[in-house]
Amino acid sequence: MPHHSPIPRLAILLSGSGRTLCNLADEIDADRLHAAIGLVIASRECLGAQLARKRGFLTQILRGHIPAPVLQHQLAKERLSWVVLAGYLKLVDIPPAYAGRVVNIHPALLPRHGGQGMYGNRVHEAVLAAGERESGCTVHLVDTEYDQGKTILQRRCPVLESDTPDTLAARVFEQECLAYPEALRNLFTQQGIESPQPGDTM
Repeated sequence: MPHHSPIPRLAILLSGSGRTLCNLADEIDADRLHAAIGLVIASRECLGAQLARKRGFLTQILRGHIPAPVLQHQLAKERLSWVVLAGYLKLVDIPPAYAGRVVNIHPALLPRHGGQGMYGNRVHEAVLAAGERESGCTVHLVDTEYDQGKTILQRRCPVLESDTPDTLAARVFEQECLAYPEALRNLFTQQGIESPQPGDTM
């Protein structure tokens, strides 16, 4: 069916619980995020992959490192315009056509507490060990290095003296649920809803 204003079609890449996927899907369902999820790629069989299938999303398990041509083929086949990392633990080999169109969220205020191996509770343990008074999350574009791409948006929350990695993680995730949809809305607005598809002349 022709659509006069093509909405951004997303590939969601994940490795774990699928909480971020579900948050984005809920925002789309509530008409607060003008997008569609066209493909979910999981790096392993996990709860996130199960939830994706349950919600009716085309879901693939691609283990290990995904070469850029393989990823490009999958994205182009489903006519996807953005790649959204949702707890994906592999470094993404970005196809040239998708440079500037791969987005990640990190559970700390980058550039602090980022880099290879810094994910999940490891990040919150590092924040607590450093005696930080404040943490939060960072939505950023993805480049060839872990957590180095341009920051799109940050949201902050206090670190309490009584915090454990789990309690801090829960408070940060509340901010993630707000930050990721907001950052994607900002990106889509900057590009324009009728943004060129990857591979088009820009």
